[in-house]
Amino acid sequence: MKRFKEGLEKGAIMLVDTTLRDGEQTAGVVFSNREKLRIAKMLDNLGVHQIEAGIPIMGGDEKQVITEIASYGLQASIMAWNRASIEDVKSSLECGVDAVAISISTSDIHITNKLRTSREWVLENMTQAVEFAKKAGVYISLNAEDASRSDIDYLIKFAREGQAAGADRLRFCDTVGVLEPFRTYEVVSRIIEATGMEIEMHTHNDFGMATANALAGIKAGARLIGVTVNGLGERAGNAALEEVAMALKFLFGVNLGVNTKDFLNLCEYVARASGRPLYPSKPIVGTNTFAHESGLHADGVLKNPNTYEVFSPEEVGLTRQIIIGKHSGSKAIKMKFEEYGIDLSDEEAADLLAAVRSHTVDMKRTLFDKELMYIYEDYLYEKKKPPRLG
Repeated sequence: MKRFKEGLEKGAIMLVDTTLRDGEQTAGVVFSNREKLRIAKMLDNLGVHQIEAGIPIMGGDEKQVITEIASYGLQASIMAWNRASIEDVKSSLECGVDAVAISISTSDIHITNKLRTSREWVLENMTQAVEFAKKAGVYISLNAEDASRSDIDYLIKFAREGQAAGADRLRFCDTVGVLEPFRTYEVVSRIIEATGMEIEMHTHNDFGMATANALAGIKAGARLIGVTVNGLGERAGNAALEEVAMALKFLFGVNLGVNTKDFLNLCEYVARASGRPLYPSKPIVGTNTFAHESGLHADGVLKNPNTYEVFSPEEVGLTRQIIIGKHSGSKAIKMKFEEYGIDLSDEEAADLLAAVRSHTVDMKRTLFDKELMYIYEDYLYEKKKPPRLG
């Protein structure tokens, strides 16, 4: 827990990774215990501040692996997720975690239709669970499920009563991803002004704004961001760890001390373990992130990478690629052949470019390096052939 404690003391912005809990709740995803242990270690080596390891009340393998993760002596805080139930919290404490998340719905649509109870019942059960956890001396995240659709005055009351009972922070959950950044900023600002409570942003990506909403919350004064590797999570997923960390570093000027060079290894491992391959255009770690095909772009990035790259590919464990395809230019062709020790003239590059474009249209894709060499061999052969008569 050392890293988390230091972050709290310094007033730093911190990452709360829930890949092993909310990430595994992605429909169809199951991590083996061995994979969970490996992911926890990789997250800790990366520099994540707190790891939400799972749900102990499930028992069996789930409780066993959470206990193992908690016993590793990682630098990150290890947190377990609970309903607002004393029995749930007891199960978490038996695992040896240093933090618990106590979650209950605060929106009327959830209270009426899911819980089928009242606002008063929610406050009572939340208070009992928080007080019980507080007596055990663990750090407490009070999770307001569906906070973004909750009555703001009731949400503030919920936060205040949770704080009085001993909660250390409020997890503001945009459970169904209905917020947009401007509204996020307004609501989070108001909660902080009314309660002075530490806020964790827990945003979902149903409208593609999970990362933007998380950052808007930070702008409003929140200090913790809930994330998952590759943006795994219920339905459209959560704010992605790699996106949030890099956006904070390069757009907000906030360096979390995260070892970003390990992102590719971590993201690829989680992709394999979850059976959810990284798509090529995945921000930060997708194979297309540093792939350049357009002639103008390739020319610019070869002259100065900053023309079309905000940060270097090595920063996240990737390498730059100049892709040869329909939109390539002659300079990219010359550069590609230089890799094989072939110095093309301007005339040869122009001739080969025409052939390359024709092939890519026929095949409806970019070309592999071997295919380029075949085209080059054919080109040389055609040049050597005597001209046809008549």
